[in-house]
Amino acid sequence: MTASEPTILATSGGHRAGARTRVLFDSLVHHAVDLSGAHGRRPRVMYVGTAIGDAEHFTARMTEAARIAGFDLTPLHLFPMPNVEDIEAAVLEQDVVWVMGGSVANLLAVWRVHGLDRIMRRAWQAGVVLSGVSAGSLCWFQGGATDSYGPRLRPITDSLGLLPYGNGVHYDVDAGRRPLIHRLVADGTFTQAHCTDDGVGLVYRGTELVEAVTEMAGKGAYLVRREGDAAVEERIEPRPLPATPY
Repeated sequence: MTASEPTILATSGGHRAGARTRVLFDSLVHHAVDLSGAHGRRPRVMYVGTAIGDAEHFTARMTEAARIAGFDLTPLHLFPMPNVEDIEAAVLEQDVVWVMGGSVANLLAVWRVHGLDRIMRRAWQAGVVLSGVSAGSLCWFQGGATDSYGPRLRPITDSLGLLPYGNGVHYDVDAGRRPLIHRLVADGTFTQAHCTDDGVGLVYRGTELVEAVTEMAGKGAYLVRREGDAAVEERIEPRPLPATPY
């Protein structure tokens, strides 16, 4: 079972610390599963950690988080080689793909070497819910603001482009992201940008933004448009998601 139409949940959240484990899946990850329509069985979630170099310690944490959430987790590793024989078949078997944050520039380069950019597009068209946090949000858009190249934020404009907008993540916790996003919209690099505070996600059906959701109170989403030679920002109030049951 897959989503009824191409679906993306692009977020600045989805994880929290547990009392006895380092990482738990928070409400945004559960919402990605809900969007997939996977009911009556254990949801199939693929974890993609390319942006942090397939760090094994974090794969272990995500595997534990999935066990607690009741998901069947398949990690996709590309270092030092793919850990599955047929990457496309493995991706298309999933209900949800969850992409970890880190370096979106490195993620894009490695995905393209292995053809995963094309595979993700086919999975999206087939109804696998594409989702993730930070770099795992930026990758679905035209680009946005990134620290992939160093501590000074820089634009990235060659992301996968499934969503024809710029993307701003961690909008409330990294002071440099808002002015850079505004500049990129004002100068026409992006016609508009969709941005999220930490804990907020954006739901897309096809390429249409249909809803903002949040796992944290008081947070917002933002639509930045170009008017004349200036960028104008509109706040979108996200719908609170149910708390996770653990």
